[in-house]
Amino acid sequence: MKALISVSNKDGIVKFASELVKLGYEILSTGGTAKLLRENRISVKDVSEYTGFPEMMDGRIKSLHPKVHGGLLAIRDNKEHMEQAKKNKIEMIDLVVVNLYPFQQFISSQLNAGKKVEDVKIDEAIEQIDIGGPTILRAAAKNYKYVTVVIGPNDYGAVLDELKKSKSANKIPSTTLQTRQKLALKVFRHTADYDSAIDKFLSEKLHGEKILRMKFIAGRKLRYGENPHQQGIFYVADTSNIVVPNISNSIQLHGKEMSYNNYLDGDAALEAVKEHSKEVAACVVKHTNPCGLATGKSLAEALEHAWHGDTVSSFGSIIAVTRKVDLKSAEFLKGKFVEALIAPEFDDDALEFLKNKSKDIRLLQVIGLDNYDAIGAKDSNGVKVSNIYRSVGGGILEQNTDSQNYSEWKLITKAKFSETKNALAEFAWKACKHTKSNAIVLGYEYSPGKFMVVGMGAGQPNRVDSLRKLAITKAIENFELMKFSKKEFAQKFGECVLASDAFFPFADTVEIAAEQGIKYIVQPGGSIRDNEVIDAANKHGIAMIFTGMRHFRH
Repeated sequence: MKALISVSNKDGIVKFASELVKLGYEILSTGGTAKLLRENRISVKDVSEYTGFPEMMDGRIKSLHPKVHGGLLAIRDNKEHMEQAKKNKIEMIDLVVVNLYPFQQFISSQLNAGKKVEDVKIDEAIEQIDIGGPTILRAAAKNYKYVTVVIGPNDYGAVLDELKKSKSANKIPSTTLQTRQKLALKVFRHTADYDSAIDKFLSEKLHGEKILRMKFIAGRKLRYGENPHQQGIFYVADTSNIVVPNISNSIQLHGKEMSYNNYLDGDAALEAVKEHSKEVAACVVKHTNPCGLATGKSLAEALEHAWHGDTVSSFGSIIAVTRKVDLKSAEFLKGKFVEALIAPEFDDDALEFLKNKSKDIRLLQVIGLDNYDAIGAKDSNGVKVSNIYRSVGGGILEQNTDSQNYSEWKLITKAKFSETKNALAEFAWKACKHTKSNAIVLGYEYSPGKFMVVGMGAGQPNRVDSLRKLAITKAIENFELMKFSKKEFAQKFGECVLASDAFFPFADTVEIAAEQGIKYIVQPGGSIRDNEVIDAANKHGIAMIFTGMRHFRH
């Protein structure tokens, strides 16, 4: 039995090779790997000695030889193949352990050091492109019926366990066909990723053309898509190094299978509530808009006030919360129809109560939701998670994640914000960021230091309608539910903060706000008529903050 070992990542290879020798394998190796194994008193035969052909051209030529590839590709139960192998003194290679020159790591290190693609030296990059390694891997993977192929240390233990198990049964050491199939699939994915990285770099370096290659795995068929006549499939991004809590790494604890729309709304709820992960908060989402959002002293309190932000829309909603669901919070949902509840944890009694409440309610755990920094999220390698994608007919759009909130917090009116109103303004601003444009959000302090969305207008062609026809109307409904009289409405609107996701193109929005008694506004600024807007605010005694940052959400 022969094993071919040639690795750039040498973690664990000495122990693995020594165990192979004990099992009766002859080790073939090259270059630095052979040197390391010899230094550790492991018997090794150089590939050049085995093939009778020397390594040359600075190691560019070493394993590309019929004695290597014939030993990998021969079909063992094909008589002609085996006769040809015997005639040409080709011996079978049963196990391959190869990983590739670290091309991706080299490019990443250059870019993380602050270089641009055009600054990376092409000759250095070219030398990191492996030729023999991918060829060996693909040959071995193609012939997985007979050859075991391993691309990294993560599989050493499992492979050794199977080899030892088969030997203890008085058989020739071998892995199972199922394992060889699994390992072969890893190879083809690995070499595809490797070639994609090379294509991406060289396309930009040599031709100035940006290439986007995306990888999604574990696709599972959904009952249907957005509507019953559409087919839906959910894929998971192959980003195992990403540590950001999101809908794709949620754990479903109970309920019906997630639907296409559940994933969309669940994602929207999570992204909105993550802005408040350092607080006790709850977000109620319907059709991707946060129709209810609130903070609270307890989760039950936050949940109640988020729900009452829009009791009509909350029916059939998806809810995300930032703290462990306790029994009191769970009991609040009794008699209420909720599609899904997303939380970092569930108390045992709360989980049991919710399961008994409905066999259908989807209960999702998202680990890390209660300890998440919404600004500057990074993967496990310290690389900022920065891009989001959206498909259009015949193409795809890429942009940086909207991970910032404001670039300034500038009072531009004569009237001022109190500290309390600043905190409420920031709450309303974060809620507005996650509301579909043109977005208007009215934030209200229902108890000291605790806030809720009391009115919201979303998805309108203009923000005047978002304010006048939607946000104000909803706020009036909510004030009525809070048992305030009509005489108190102006006072209550005067305690709210109005947030707008984009600048006011005209002063009309300010005029409408003033008619309702609104005294505080936060918006990006940047209109050519900002002076008119500021004048209108000053005329009505409205305090206004410019954030310097727009948050359109289409």
